[in-house]
Amino acid sequence: MTAPINCDIKSISSLTPTVYRVVLEPKTSFTFKAGQYLFVHMSEEDKRPFSIGSSTSESGTVELHIGAEESNKFAYEVLQKMQSEKSITVSGGFGDAHYQPNSSLPAILIAGGTGFSYTYSILKEALAQKITTPISLYWGGRKTEDLYLMDELTKLAVEHPHFSFHPVVEFPEDNWQGKTGWVHQAVLSDYPSLDQNQVYIAGRFEMAKTARADFFAQGLTADALFGDAYAFI
Repeated sequence: MTAPINCDIKSISSLTPTVYRVVLEPKTSFTFKAGQYLFVHMSEEDKRPFSIGSSTSESGTVELHIGAEESNKFAYEVLQKMQSEKSITVSGGFGDAHYQPNSSLPAILIAGGTGFSYTYSILKEALAQKITTPISLYWGGRKTEDLYLMDELTKLAVEHPHFSFHPVVEFPEDNWQGKTGWVHQAVLSDYPSLDQNQVYIAGRFEMAKTARADFFAQGLTADALFGDAYAFI
């Protein structure tokens, strides 16, 4: 465990009615790799993990995306604590599913819901380092409004020809023209073979488990699959 770091809560802003962007300002040096996570310390015994949504080039601040419906006490209590206090203690970065910038394999980033913050960190890192290896982001949500940074990602895809963005909606509105269904299946349909790719994935454990089996069947190698869920399933 790394040493605890006290952070000022610089801002809390709403991304959707239930998802919030939290920007922390560590009071001492905080180091991490893109794609890692931190623990928010609720107490000495209660430490809760959240993916870091920042790139390493965003010096001085750390971004989190917290989905905080009241039914999700794990995250809701963290947001309440942050809203009521001026500072919070964290530790990190943790996790072995971080970005591998030296790989020559095109990267596929896959996220469900607020697991997006994991892929957002990796994407921003790759763009900041001016890495030109192709990188694709597939982000799935139940409804269009769940993809809260869709406009920003669409703009980034225009500005960076080697980056492509693929929003996937499970329950689309009548006028939706994009991909539908489960996010990992959208990847399978676009990539008949995955033996020349690396994949980074964040989402519910059930999704990660199913995706792993399907991706391996489509040629992805075990050493080219990254996701924090795979340390537990």
